Amino acid sequence: MGRRNRRRDDEPRGRDPESAASNETVESHPDGDWRVRKLRGSSSTKVYRCPGCDQEIPPATPHVVAWQDGDLDATHRRHWHAACWSKRHQRKPKFGM
Repeated sequence: MGRRNRRRDDEPRGRDPESAASNETVESHPDGDWRVRKLRGSSSTKVYRCPGCDQEIPPATPHVVAWQDGDLDATHRRHWHAACWSKRHQRKPKFGM
């Protein structure tokens, strides 16, 4: 029997609400604990400016969203290129965070 490539009618459509949080982690850094969410490009529809390199992150580009743990409404979350986030302590900031 061949492999089934189609979704059955009783399978749920769209994203599971828990799957959105499953790619969210808490990372400990010298400047505190940060909630980090890795986004696939498909969920990104706006242009963001990376605070690490001050360059634009175009729509549909995979990137990272990070905010300090404890910021309950995530008002200070920032969108970063993944490489900029991983190397953010190796360069001097251009802007205050």
